[in-house]
Amino acid sequence: MLEWVEDAETLQAIREKHADYFLLAFWGKFSDTADRALKELEHFASENKDVPLFLVDVQKVKGVHKEFNVTRVPTVLAVEKGKVAKSAEGVQSARFYSFHFAGAAPSRAGDSGQARVRRVVVYSGPGCPACGQLKNYLRRHGVSYRDVDISRDPQAAERLARRSGMMAVPQTDINGSLVVGFDQAKLSRLLGIREEV
Repeated sequence: MLEWVEDAETLQAIREKHADYFLLAFWGKFSDTADRALKELEHFASENKDVPLFLVDVQKVKGVHKEFNVTRVPTVLAVEKGKVAKSAEGVQSARFYSFHFAGAAPSRAGDSGQARVRRVVVYSGPGCPACGQLKNYLRRHGVSYRDVDISRDPQAAERLARRSGMMAVPQTDINGSLVVGFDQAKLSRLLGIREEV
């Protein structure tokens, strides 16, 4: 289900009706990136009809983005029990939104029939082409991750160097296993992704 928020009163009604959980996406006509995200969100909504998704045009419904501390479009927020529980900025794939916000993990289920829980942290830095490739790969496969820019977090950089013995980026921590560089075969194996030939 996807609906546009017409005004602040409509948003208040949405918050009351969907007090447990809803998604709020911020969009702007001025942004080509937001238009690309809108297509992915429409695809996500068509596959997840039970997830309430509402879109805010920041030029039409003024001030709502400030209330949620949103500084750029597109941004998608998961609002759970009145508080922002998760967020995603920029263009993401419909699969990413499904995994991140609807709990539909794209990884293969194990023998027990339960999807594996994944904790993925990407350590990256500015001006790193391989970092961009890695993040695109994860987004393409709907893998949610936390990005740590080591140029802004010296303590994280030190911890990472102690663990791997290298300051190189990208490095990816997948449930405690560290992958140095954009090693697609190793990433696929650890994430349970089957690459199509």
